[in-house]
Amino acid sequence: MGQALAQFDYATDDVAFISPLSPLAVAVFADRGYVRAEMAEDAAAAGLRVTRTAELGALMAEGEQPLGDLVLVDCPVLEGADMAALARLDMRVARSGAKLVVSTSIGSLDDVFACLDQSDAQILVSPSRADRVIALGRLLLADDSRVRELSDHDRMSLLRLTEQVSQIAQKLETLSDAGNREVVGASAFSFDATGARDPSSRLVRNTRPALPDPLLVRKIIRQRQLRARFFDGDLFADPAWDMLLDLAASRAEHKRVSVTSLCIASGVPPTTALRWITQMTEAGLFCRAEDESDRRRAFITLSEKAIDAVAHYFAEIGTIAAPV
Repeated sequence: MGQALAQFDYATDDVAFISPLSPLAVAVFADRGYVRAEMAEDAAAAGLRVTRTAELGALMAEGEQPLGDLVLVDCPVLEGADMAALARLDMRVARSGAKLVVSTSIGSLDDVFACLDQSDAQILVSPSRADRVIALGRLLLADDSRVRELSDHDRMSLLRLTEQVSQIAQKLETLSDAGNREVVGASAFSFDATGARDPSSRLVRNTRPALPDPLLVRKIIRQRQLRARFFDGDLFADPAWDMLLDLAASRAEHKRVSVTSLCIASGVPPTTALRWITQMTEAGLFCRAEDESDRRRAFITLSEKAIDAVAHYFAEIGTIAAPV
């Protein structure tokens, strides 16, 4: 995957990769030895400088020594001590300005998500080696760095991912603008029978209609899911809309939605769903809601801006919403 000088002592598990291509320093933490080795090798192949690898327990034992520019963590199963270590790492990364990538399993996703509320970490769910390479590439591109020596397959994956993120941002910007725009037209004024405007009328701002009946929204969701029985699901993938619908129905039902549940509702792989959740949050449509009774839990909710947009959308389409 690239040229890099590597020094690796498998007996001590100390690693030092030296690359002339980049000054970015990477720290790797994982309990599984083979995963540590893979993550370090891939980081070095991407032109990064791996300064250390260690087990998760090292995060609890060490003091405030520098973390580097990038921190890669693998924690498929999260226990009490691991949660404390991850929460502490989250704070350290946020203070230092480093970048954090954490891989976990679907079973531990909610716990990991709850621990990471400050560092804007990337979360990967049961990632393949290629998924980790893509995550590294996204970090490099975000820092305006050159794409390192990657294979043609990985380079094309990065380009497709970058294009997808750009399209998401454009769609969300359009949706955001539409949701915030005040409707100025016939409905904002009073008219007499001839169509002339009543001079005594004045411009008023439309009040937000109520959210749609959750039974209707759930029906729409089932109809959308039904398509996968007859067509390739990728042809109609629209995770942002599916998550919006699920959150809208849950709000009307007075139910809280975990990040794992929302990933399932998206209809796409969890890691992909998490990228969409991040984009929707950055666009101001999703919000993170902490559990006041248990700080180890967190949920996803619609923002007021998103609620306003969803309510007006369903009010606009009216009776034709059912067959959408």
